[in-house]
Amino acid sequence: MLSSLCYAEFAARIPKTGSAYLFGYITMGEFVGFVIAWQMVLENMIGAAAVARATGGYIDSLVGGAIRNSTINTIGIINVPLLGDYPDFIAFAVCILACVAVGVGVKHSARLNNVFTLINLLVILFVIVFGFTLADGKNWTDSGFMPFGFEGALRGAAVCFFAFIGFDSIATAGEESINPQKSIPIATLGSMSIVTVSYVGVAAALTLMVPYQGINAEAALPDAFEQRGLVWAKYIIAIGALSGMTTSLVGSIFALSRCCYAMAADGLMFEWFSHLNTRTQVPLNATIVFGLLSALFALIMDLHILVEFLSVGTLLAFTIVSASTIILHYQPKMDFMTDEKNYGSITPSEGGTPTATSVGDATPTFPEQQAAMAGTLRSSFRWLKFLKDYKPGIVVVFGVVFMAIFTGAFCSTLIHGMSYLREGSWWMILLCVSFGFGLVVSFGLIVIHRKTYTNLSFQVPFVPFTPALSIFCNVVLMTNLTSHTWLRFLIWMIIGLIVYFGYGIQHSKENKGTAYNSMVVFGTDDQDALTLDGSIHRPQVDGIDNPAHSSAVHTISSGGPPTATSPIQPRPAAAGPPK
Repeated sequence: MLSSLCYAEFAARIPKTGSAYLFGYITMGEFVGFVIAWQMVLENMIGAAAVARATGGYIDSLVGGAIRNSTINTIGIINVPLLGDYPDFIAFAVCILACVAVGVGVKHSARLNNVFTLINLLVILFVIVFGFTLADGKNWTDSGFMPFGFEGALRGAAVCFFAFIGFDSIATAGEESINPQKSIPIATLGSMSIVTVSYVGVAAALTLMVPYQGINAEAALPDAFEQRGLVWAKYIIAIGALSGMTTSLVGSIFALSRCCYAMAADGLMFEWFSHLNTRTQVPLNATIVFGLLSALFALIMDLHILVEFLSVGTLLAFTIVSASTIILHYQPKMDFMTDEKNYGSITPSEGGTPTATSVGDATPTFPEQQAAMAGTLRSSFRWLKFLKDYKPGIVVVFGVVFMAIFTGAFCSTLIHGMSYLREGSWWMILLCVSFGFGLVVSFGLIVIHRKTYTNLSFQVPFVPFTPALSIFCNVVLMTNLTSHTWLRFLIWMIIGLIVYFGYGIQHSKENKGTAYNSMVVFGTDDQDALTLDGSIHRPQVDGIDNPAHSSAVHTISSGGPPTATSPIQPRPAAAGPPK
């Protein structure tokens, strides 16, 4: 929920295709944006494969394992690390069908998704209601509530975290939404609330119906109802489960193709992936290639490996988005001049504190002065002279980075050194205190600076506390993942760095002078954007280097007309994915 708040604000600021990739690109630069995007490719590709593999296993469980047995009898068991016991052709076929659904266009795939989602919600309601009528409180009292303790709950949450990545897919559809600055934050928070209530309700009903030792990992809910004598109910649940997995699969393929499109549009991935189908306005090349890779992963890889591999990339992307939210709230806006209002300009003085210079009789308004002073020391902390020489916002960036590092070190020490702490080892206690102190100091460096104030349709409440807590929770979950997961993640990152330094950095639109700005602040609901220093160019259907298909996000004074130096450039009718 904490991460979804950060996504919702970014979606209100930047209603463009790309989601976390675009958010990180604009606030923290191209390289960080690429790292996020590379994790999003992993997240959605492996997520699609994991859901497809789970779908195949679910269908197989409904027919008594006949599919698995016949495949093993024909091909034999695969005894290779990381791979499944047998190739799941059902999972492969399901993944291909999801690619077809996404490829026909947003309108048609959205209708299909809506139908399956409605079925799934009705079945979830059925499970919760009937499950609680069959509840046995002894399953929680005799077996123990949280039988593996808090540590076990954390490990389970870290592995299963991918179940909450759906709101990320909402943010990838900014350009395909009506009034995205309002609709995407509402959809993000609404979906997170519904999903959380559904997960908690189903998990509670399941563990109250059947002791946790008796849960069937392949088909938990149908088997639980069958154990309680409601054999007919398992067929209803099967329909809902398959509908839910179908919507999840379609959502992953949808987000995957949009992320690859955004990267290719900015030159960080091969240009071929940025081409849109002229009829459906869908990035069909990206959908086909990465959908096929997802299908291959679903065919051969083990489900448990897929799930673990998926969570680390997701958590890292969420952490960077939360960090970007803090950084964005402490960046100054230096220019408030418009021809209509004839405001004076606000510029930073040598000491880093902005000052106002009048133009005519006009002076900046109080909100404008507050925005211009963002990122500077609060007046009560000006005695910290060693921090006054830095540019506004720079100290906050360092504070966020070190806060994340100290959080990781602190959590890793607690988790992996708990036995030494219980024994009272002085050196382990010293490490924990040192890392904890560094964490507090890093957060303090953020708090002692002024925030900016922007009129948005949605903002994260209690900044920097809310995004900082999100960073802490994400890092806690990441430190609970296994070392093998981190090793596989490192290999994936090495491949990404090869792509970036071998291709992306040479073809980057930023290096060609047509990149996103270092800072973009999207303003009112009726206007596209506020930019501080130029235009944003987005590639369109006819090619990413065709200036006829570039749309400029222009500088607009909040509530006023465009400035004379940055006229509005109308978007072509064919531009971008379909609205």
